[in-house]
Amino acid sequence: MAQADRQNNFNLIRLILALCVILSHSPELTDGDNHREPLMCLFDTIPLGFAAVDAFFVLSGYLIVQSWDLAPSAKQFLRSRMLRIYPGFLVASVISALLVGPLGADAAAYFTAFDIGAFASGALLLQAPVVPPVFQGTPLPKVNLSMWTISYEFACYLLVLAAGLTGALRIRHFWLAITLAVLGALALSKVVHFDVGLLRLPSFFLTGGCFYIYRDKIRLDGRVAIAVTAAVIVCMFSWSASELALATGGCYALIYLAKKPSAFLNRFNALPDVSYGTYLYAWPIQKLLVWYFPGMSPWLVFAIAAPAALALGAASWFAIEKPALKFKRPAVPAVPHEADRAAA
Repeated sequence: MAQADRQNNFNLIRLILALCVILSHSPELTDGDNHREPLMCLFDTIPLGFAAVDAFFVLSGYLIVQSWDLAPSAKQFLRSRMLRIYPGFLVASVISALLVGPLGADAAAYFTAFDIGAFASGALLLQAPVVPPVFQGTPLPKVNLSMWTISYEFACYLLVLAAGLTGALRIRHFWLAITLAVLGALALSKVVHFDVGLLRLPSFFLTGGCFYIYRDKIRLDGRVAIAVTAAVIVCMFSWSASELALATGGCYALIYLAKKPSAFLNRFNALPDVSYGTYLYAWPIQKLLVWYFPGMSPWLVFAIAAPAALALGAASWFAIEKPALKFKRPAVPAVPHEADRAAA
């Protein structure tokens, strides 16, 4: 059985990616124009928020395939995945629906129109909260639109479970073939202008999984990482090439950074993994700021929302996520790092 490498930077990178999502959303939620956010200013192809979520899925693909490899038990795997995703998600959904929603609408009318059945079924399916209209008249008037990605994340977990149960993960060329097919469909869609948006996030997850499956064959080299990063930057100027470049060369550079040994950076693994909660609570914080303080600079929105989301992310970790993870009953020896317990 494989052993997990504890010298990594996954915890720090996930936190940086969560902050990138907040930064990307700030101008768009302020006035609906995302062309002032960093990547759109530079390349005008893919927003920083999209790229950050793509990177989340790369790291998730690597870690979740590793999780099955370390403990190939369907019951253990599914319990661990549910305990990692559902508790924090459900609490954030309730807070978004019952606290944030009324603050962004007429409270009396909001609760009168609130459909608890639709909300509950949506929450169980890991959908963004199903609530009455909120934040009317503002860009993207949703109570917590960021949560839409979580259902895709869990669907990718189920893909790993199915691949593990059928033995497909033991035939790593099969996983590679599926990955190449999905990447090919993604690339073709850019040429023929056919929407295969459903494949975007799974393609990054699959690629991340490939890097774990072929970890004995792929040499992570700093010079190669610099070269592919330069190539990705060039491709980012092209709408048709940008996504595929991020899913290949960008994935290599990201995994290199995540796995690069660093006595200083590895210390972040001892810190609580607040990235999930930070991601879940950032959108409603930003929407409330824009709702109650119209005209606020997007950069001030970011400056206020980022630390507030970090604080709520920490609260979610200590009050909800970490206690839930105690029920995982790991099939491998306990890991001393918070980040490894959260990811595995």
